[in-house]
Amino acid sequence: MRTLTRTSTTEMEVTSIRLERILKDKLKELSGNQGYQALIRDILWNYVHQKSGDYRPKFCRADIRATIEAVARKDESCALTGQLIQQNEPMLLGLTIHGDFVPLSVGSLEG
Repeated sequence: MRTLTRTSTTEMEVTSIRLERILKDKLKELSGNQGYQALIRDILWNYVHQKSGDYRPKFCRADIRATIEAVARKDESCALTGQLIQQNEPMLLGLTIHGDFVPLSVGSLEG
């Protein structure tokens, strides 16, 4: 995971957050050479993008492990093609290699 914004640390504000020691140790382990503070910034930016609606993950067919037939209960966008899947239209739910379900249009895995 790379930091989404390349802001100089001199332009950042210092923030204090209390973390359990074990959580901080796990974050340090997971961050590798990146450093755990940069990892936390990445996690927070990802959260902000997802919650704001700005986040559009990019998937390819190889990322889909399994599918389930479904019906859209609201308008969706196919995670592979970006095609609109309208409410009440047949669709697929694709289980990704990351364990998430994403909307897929019927036929998006063909070809």
